[in-house]
Amino acid sequence: MNGKNTIKKDIIALLMCCLLFSNFSVHAEVLGKIVAVVEDDVILEQELNHEVSTIEQRMQASNAQMPPESVIRKQVLEKMIMDKLQRQLAEKAGINVTEEMLNSSAADIAQRNNMNLQQFRAELQRQGMSYKNFLDNMRNEIIINQLRSREIGGRIKVTDREVDHFMETQEKIGEDAIQYHLGHILIAVKEAASATEIQKAQSKANDLVRKLRAGQDFAQTAMSDSEDDNALKGGDLGWRTLNDVPSLFADSVSKMHQGEVADPVRSPSGFHIIKMLEVKGLDNHTITKTKVRHILIKTNELVDDEEAKKRLLALKARIADGDDFASLARAHSDDKGSALKGGSLDWVNPGDLVRPFEEAMGKLEINQISEPVQTQFGWHLIQVLDRQNKDNSLENKKNKVRDAIRRRKIEEETELWMRRLRDEAYVEIYQ
Repeated sequence: MNGKNTIKKDIIALLMCCLLFSNFSVHAEVLGKIVAVVEDDVILEQELNHEVSTIEQRMQASNAQMPPESVIRKQVLEKMIMDKLQRQLAEKAGINVTEEMLNSSAADIAQRNNMNLQQFRAELQRQGMSYKNFLDNMRNEIIINQLRSREIGGRIKVTDREVDHFMETQEKIGEDAIQYHLGHILIAVKEAASATEIQKAQSKANDLVRKLRAGQDFAQTAMSDSEDDNALKGGDLGWRTLNDVPSLFADSVSKMHQGEVADPVRSPSGFHIIKMLEVKGLDNHTITKTKVRHILIKTNELVDDEEAKKRLLALKARIADGDDFASLARAHSDDKGSALKGGSLDWVNPGDLVRPFEEAMGKLEINQISEPVQTQFGWHLIQVLDRQNKDNSLENKKNKVRDAIRRRKIEEETELWMRRLRDEAYVEIYQ
């Protein structure tokens, strides 16, 4: 590692000499001051200033208490370093995001906010963010998520025994009825830290716990001292059920009261401080299962949208006159799988079908037939045959538990992976 660092320092020194003393001096002025070297790349002061300004604007917009600018700069620079390291790793792995994928993701976000893409772009502009910057940030996030999925997700396994054990524990403590709003601070420790370094980190964690219990602001402390991804959010982990809490803290969290700060907890990443910001109960969850059938007409070179709608309206009129829906589905539906069953999709759960289909289906009374409905697959005539409202099935509950255990494992492994990535990288900061 020392040899690698020495070589990189020599390269950087040579680069700086070229910039300062050769005909590249004009180009150096354009580049601006280097604030950090990250492997074979650099972070410029103007890039850092831009990110700091963006963060400060967001904090001001949300009326958050502003920490000193030096604290914000430190946290923002560390985040930029981690993003840079992950992007470099993703590039080596050949991970990329196409324009089509990017535009599709932007359209999905706009739709979730009940806007079309034009309205969404206008809202971003109103909040002071250009659409290009939004797409750049989203591209970065997608690439990093794909990298983490590749590096970490494939290694995470959840066994049936883990699911069964968790469900037994869940039944005993009734944790599915409670949500916890948690704050988190990490005092990081390098993987090969000496006993002195570990002791120093532990002393710092204990000191912070004493100050927090005495009334020191948690969010400000997290921004100033935490060394994890949520530092700039004031250490806010959001609302979680106990099955979404890292196993490291689960036992402590289930016994904590609102406002309480737990003793530091040791992990391979360092010392963790948890505060219970809020606690609330959860409503019982029920799902509405729908028994539904449909007739699909696909569009192609010979059948355009108008022709597809015309055919479906003719079929609807025949059903109103007494023709059998199932017989017409067998004869006319382009969904060959369901056509063999008289158009039946059987019982479906929320989320099983595409959104336009589900939205139209949800508005229908029992036995009512829809107007033609367009989805990405073509045009549909939909009929709801029955509905059932009941608690989630055992299988759905097991799937939720399996997903929760997987998310927990991924979160714990990601924290360790990122700490290792940072420790093993060549990073030089010039501030």
